[in-house]
Amino acid sequence: MSTLVLIRHGQSLWNEQNRFTGWIDVPLTEKGRAEARAAAAKIKGVKFDVAYTSTLSRAQETLAIILQENAWSVPVIRHQALNERDYGDLSGLDKAETAKRYGAEIVHLWRRSFDIAPPGGESLKDTAARTLPFFERTIRLDLKAGRNVLVVAHGNSNRSIAMLLENLSPEQVVALELATGDPRTYEI
Repeated sequence: MSTLVLIRHGQSLWNEQNRFTGWIDVPLTEKGRAEARAAAAKIKGVKFDVAYTSTLSRAQETLAIILQENAWSVPVIRHQALNERDYGDLSGLDKAETAKRYGAEIVHLWRRSFDIAPPGGESLKDTAARTLPFFERTIRLDLKAGRNVLVVAHGNSNRSIAMLLENLSPEQVVALELATGDPRTYEI
């Protein structure tokens, strides 16, 4: 049996400011660093063989803090397939102001529907279409080989993986909340 732990990065500056982040590279806040340290404590008892993260610094910094806190030295694989969904034209915009401008209902659909993408961006379905093939050809193989795997990525890339592992419908997965810095553990 293998263990897979998914962790959404700690709070970023734009999480704190209620902005659409997506592929924009923004740093962690002090709260985000504290969340990373708390996540490290929660998973201290697991011996990981490999760690995966996105190409975005907020996920990489969260992973680095977790590894440092637990004095772990494991191979780290960074890949764009684990990046957050691309919010396209919404990137950097304040979420509340965007809802006022376009209407709360359409912004809610852009943010939380499975297959409706924001202008110039990705839907959760699109995110899953890049995240899941990467999961199958890399992470799944590590798990099948008996390795314990840590994935520190983003809400929507991790949500895609959770959808697969938990056999969630599109309606169920959009309701799945993944808090920043909160480990989600699977025994495979």
